[in-house]
Amino acid sequence: KQEPALVLSGEAARKKLLETKECVRCDLRGVNLDGVDISGADIRSATLRGASLRNTTMTNADLRWASLRHANFGTFGNLFGFEIGWDKADLEGAKFCNTTMPDGSINNRDC
Repeated sequence: KQEPALVLSGEAARKKLLETKECVRCDLRGVNLDGVDISGADIRSATLRGASLRNTTMTNADLRWASLRHANFGTFGNLFGFEIGWDKADLEGAKFCNTTMPDGSINNRDC
């Protein structure tokens, strides 16, 4: 019988993500990731509900099945080139202001 994978949360999950650019199924709820570059990170099925992602670069991050509900991309978030799983991420209630979207457009919905 296979044991379930260990799910990291909070600051331990943040530390792993920043050090390895991988944190599958991590609980990053409410974590501050302002200004970091997590381009190419594998954060499939992670929970980033309410996370602060202002001025965060996520180019080519894999967010398939990730929950970004109520995440704050704030001013100058950069999702340009983010193609992996964008259509499968849960973005309900996410906040965008001067955020570069995957297609290069600027989203000012919540300014």
